[in-house]
This record gives sequence, structure tokens and C-alpha cells, in this order.
Amino acid sequence: MTAPMVKPATKAVLYCRVSDKAQERKGNGLASQEACCREYARFRDYEVVEVFREVLTGSSQDRPAMTLLLKYLKQNKREGRVVIIDDISRFARDIRGHWLLREELRTAGGLLESPRIKFADDADSVFNENILASVAQHQRQKNAEQTKSRMRGRVQNGYWPFNPCIGLKHIRKSGEGMVLVRDEPVASVVQEALEGFASGRFQIQAEVKRFLLNHPDFPKRPEAGVTNQQVKVLLSRILYAGYVEAPEWDVPLRKGRHDGLISFETFERIQQRMKEGGYAPARADISDDFPLRGVLACDHCGKPLTGYWSGSSTGKKHPYYMCFNNTCARKRKSMRRDQVEGAFSDLLERLTPQPKLYELALAMFKDAWAQRSQQALAVAKRCEEEMGKVQKQIDVLLDRIVDAGSETIVGAYEKRITMLERSKIELVEKSKNVEPVKGTFEDLFELATRFLASPSKLWKFGDAAQRKMVLRLTFSDRLRYCPKNGFRTPKTTLPFSVLQGFSGGGEKMARPKRFELF
Repeated sequence: MTAPMVKPATKAVLYCRVSDKAQERKGNGLASQEACCREYARFRDYEVVEVFREVLTGSSQDRPAMTLLLKYLKQNKREGRVVIIDDISRFARDIRGHWLLREELRTAGGLLESPRIKFADDADSVFNENILASVAQHQRQKNAEQTKSRMRGRVQNGYWPFNPCIGLKHIRKSGEGMVLVRDEPVASVVQEALEGFASGRFQIQAEVKRFLLNHPDFPKRPEAGVTNQQVKVLLSRILYAGYVEAPEWDVPLRKGRHDGLISFETFERIQQRMKEGGYAPARADISDDFPLRGVLACDHCGKPLTGYWSGSSTGKKHPYYMCFNNTCARKRKSMRRDQVEGAFSDLLERLTPQPKLYELALAMFKDAWAQRSQQALAVAKRCEEEMGKVQKQIDVLLDRIVDAGSETIVGAYEKRITMLERSKIELVEKSKNVEPVKGTFEDLFELATRFLASPSKLWKFGDAAQRKMVLRLTFSDRLRYCPKNGFRTPKTTLPFSVLQGFSGGGEKMARPKRFELF
């Protein structure tokens, strides 16, 4: 009598995948797939020992959960495992990938099953499997095309269908869908950083980075804080100007349906400054110990002087400035800090204009401000005329495209049209921004005129940051210093150069420059 065959215990693993979180809300999420697979396992009398889940699009080649599944199968190859999937569309991204993954699964010791299809090696089963895999591939490609088409249409209509950049967020508006709005308080921080870089308050990107790092409302990354790349991207995002574009989808720059944090003119100024590169007018590590470090230069060689503490035989430390240039005649010859900074204070005092001269300059500035306000309307009218000319050029190029027979010529016309459209946007923004600014001259320039009247007071009583501002706003180049002769005639910024010209002291107006950060 033959002994009855004992059916070995069969163990199964489940693989569940969704493309995004939206499928969870539609009821086709990971939990739904797992429930169907578990019900099939109970029907087949399988013991579910592992479940592998992931949320990513089927077109992705890097699938961590599938990699772990294959590794698990190889580790338990001797026993073998049944791999249950809810649907063939959850398995691979295309027909070729389907059969490659099927073979990899079989080699690892897995047996693929599904409650919706029978996997077998006979001709009819393989034919059916090919059809279903082809249908799944077609649906995936069609969905991708439709999604891309919808997103492209959104960009064409001025909406941003992608993830918002920092300082902006999406809200749902009736009849419009998802629309970008300011995300406070981060939006105000980003706006200050952008406008600060455009105006020259932050001369280099490193200063923008320090500002963001030190601001409590700006979100930092757990380890990196604020990266250089993050600052570069932030300064390059056209979204902040209230515009959208998608060059990879042939959607040129256009006005967005959201309000920007800055004007388009400010954005263009930022791009220009990024191309030119910046110069910092004072060291980043300016401190109360050596506030002139990075600003002073040796009168003999022109190299920057370094501040340091020197210990005496009694153990007491004394502050000095020194030139460390090995080829300089004054190499390692100390200059007392008190002497150097005392001479600098005298220099600032000499730059302070006399009250009558200051009042005269202030009156001239007021007159210039009034004239600029009167000219604003004329500038706006000229902008409108220029916009009309640009539009005529665009119309001519569009007519030429229709008659062009070469793709190369068409491409050149399209490139030119894109440039003209950008010029038109600049003119539109400029016409808006040249309107007379509301407010009196005193209200708008109170702090600037107070500084111009007496920079020495701000240097004497201000903190390290305010002293740095004095250096930046007063001098346009390094200050060359000699212990015997003191400071050379400094190169000052434009306002002080103008005042020196008024004083009749023989000073020439220095061309504004910046001195680098060392």
C-alpha cells in the first residue's frame, strides 16, 4: 500500500505598489492591494510571511522594494516562495521589463501568481500574459501623455503644476484649481534675500546664505542647513517674479496667475549680478577685535593687512595689524591697532561734510528726486511705444515662420521671438515700476541722509554689522595705510565723491568700485 503524499507547507510574499499618494485616496492604495492578495493567499492555503510595499511610478527603474524582494527570494531559494501581485500593471513598466523581471524572479526561486491572471508556460497563457502586459504598458504611457498634456496646458494658462518653491505654496481656488500664493513668514524672508542681492546689500551669494542661515523663520535642512546650491536655485527661480515657463515643453516665459515676491526687473538684475559675480566690500568675519580686517591694505605692496593678538612677556595680549606678504619691505612689521583705528576715525571725520555743504547737497538731491518723479510718466509712455515696436517685430517673424521651409530657419525665428517676448515683459514691468513713488523724500531717505551726514557716529557707536555697512557705503576700494604717512586719499563711493567735489578740495570723483572679500 502506497503511503499518502504529504503536501508541503507553501509560503507566500506579497508585492504591492502604487504610483503616488493620490491612488490611496481613490481606493486603489497599498492597503486595498494587500487585502486582495491576502484573500487570494487564504484561498490557495498560502502562509503570508512577508509584504513588500513601495510608492513610486512604474516607469522608475530604481525600485527599492522589488530589490529587497529579490534579495529575500535568493536567501530562501531552497524552500521557494510564491510571489503574489494584485494586478499585472503593478509588476513592470513595459513588456520587455515584464519578462526580464519574470526571469529574474524565477531564477531567485519565486513563483509569480495573481488573483486576476494565471501565469503559466503554455502558448495560450504566454499569449494572454503578453496581451495584458502590453495593455498595462499602453495605459501607463497614455496616462503619462495625458498628464504631461494637462500639466503643459496649466503652464500655458499661467499656472504652476509642479512642486512650489520655498516661500510659495499651493491652495485650491474655486474654478482655478491649485494656485500659488505666498507662504508666510518664509515668503517675506525670501523676498528680503532676493531684493537684498539685487540692490547690492548682499554683494555675494555667500552673504545671502549667511542671512538665510541666521534668520529664524527660514527652514534649514537637518544636516546641511542652507547649501550653496539651494541659494543659487533660489536666486534663479522665475516663479518669484510672478512668471512661469517650461522650455522643455516649448512653453516660453509668460505671466503667471500668482503674485510674485519681486518684480521682473529685480529678477533680471539678480541674473545679471550672478553672471558678473560679486565682490564683498568687507570681510564676512568682521568683529569687534579687528573691524578693519579685510579693508586695510599695506601701502607698500597693496596686499590686505591681517589683525592678530600678540602676547607679551607678562602674558598680556596686545592687538596689532600686520602685512604678511613675504616680498613686502614691511613684512611682519607690527602696527598698533589703536594707532591704525584712530587714524581711520580721523579719516571718517574728515569725510563728514560741513553742515552748510550737507544742506546744499540735500537740497540738490531733493530737486533731482522731484525731477525723476516728473519724468516717470514720460518714461512710461516711451515704454509703451517700445512695446508696440517689439510687438510689430514679433508679428513680422510669425509671418516669416509660416513661409519658412527650413527647420533651421524656423528655429532661429522662434529663438528670436522668445527673446523679443522677454524684452516685452521687461518693458511692461518697467512701465509699471517707473510710476512716481508714494511718500516724501524725507520719509523715503531719512536713514540714508542721516548716514551721509555723519558716518563717523555710526562707526563709533554701531555694532559689528553696522560698522560693516559703513565700510561698504563709504569706501569703494581698500584703504592703503602707512604708519608714517597714515591713509592715502581714499576712493569713496559716489555720494561722498560728489560731496568732495562740492567742497572744492581738489578731490576727483572716484569711479565706484568694490573690493573683494579676503
